[in-house]
Amino acid sequence: MISLSTLCYIEKDGQYLMLHRTVKKNDVNKDKWIGVGGHFEADESPEECLLREVWEETGYTLTSWKYRAIVTFVSGNGVTEYMSLFTADAFTGEPIACNEGELAWVDKEEAVKLNIWEGDKIFFRLLNERTDFFSLKLVYDGHDKLVSASLDGQEMELLDVLDEKTGEKTGVRRERGVVHRDGSVHGTAHVWVVRRGPSDSWEVLLQKRSEHKDSYPGYYDISAAGHVAAGEEYLPTAIRELNEELGIEATEEELHFVKMHQSESEEVFHGQPFKNHEISAVYLYAGEKLQEENLKLQKAEVESVRWMDYQTCIEKIEKKELNSCINLEELKALKKGLMSFGPGTVQDEN
Repeated sequence: MISLSTLCYIEKDGQYLMLHRTVKKNDVNKDKWIGVGGHFEADESPEECLLREVWEETGYTLTSWKYRAIVTFVSGNGVTEYMSLFTADAFTGEPIACNEGELAWVDKEEAVKLNIWEGDKIFFRLLNERTDFFSLKLVYDGHDKLVSASLDGQEMELLDVLDEKTGEKTGVRRERGVVHRDGSVHGTAHVWVVRRGPSDSWEVLLQKRSEHKDSYPGYYDISAAGHVAAGEEYLPTAIRELNEELGIEATEEELHFVKMHQSESEEVFHGQPFKNHEISAVYLYAGEKLQEENLKLQKAEVESVRWMDYQTCIEKIEKKELNSCINLEELKALKKGLMSFGPGTVQDEN
């Protein structure tokens, strides 16, 4: 079944007018917080539907609005809804009681913390970050679980949200950009490529992140690393990232597990907050014969690579002589793994 609807977020003083849908028993949005809007009547345009629904639900007559996006909402229950998404910043009239639920002005930063659809968090992020018109497709499993999302025809990356204490999957899947806006706990796989240097000390391969990355552009980082996609596990992710970023084809047996490591940080990139709370599976890969010129770098992710003595790398990070986003605690934890590989000098941390 196909349906057409509008949804509008009215803005005032850094707040959105939100509707808590509590009245209708069989409402797909029951107990959710959404904007105001509704389904098209016969022969209506999106704008006509917008103006009518806003007036009926709020008592306000919009005087300034913008058509921001088309959202294709696939419920998983045989219903596909094409929703015209609007924002509005001026109106006249007096508020009325809404027969759909309770209306409330909510700070924009707090709106995403309410009981809203997981996909709504994506378009809230896009409304904040973009000014151009966009097309967003959201697919659900027939309930509240987001299965997939696509932006302007391109698939978006979904991650499993993890329990902070146990590291287990919570059952929630969240879009990557939302994960880093909210600081949701998620999984990553880290692979450190190492080799013995000329003086029998260990060297680590560092990658320099592309200048186009959404976080830490141009910084030195772990040899290869990546998010564990929704539905995936750590080890297959590590193997995939090693191949995609560096062109190294490794087997599961060739990756040496070091530890699980949890870290948390908060930065600002490209004018947007970036919160990173990850639980990482850390691996070592011995690349004895690897040379930089033999690697196949993923240019969209990796600008260049360089070998560095393990102890020197630690010292440079401690002295802030290396522009890196490497977690020092994780780097030092590699020591036991390196020693298990056999001969190769590793200095005592003390």
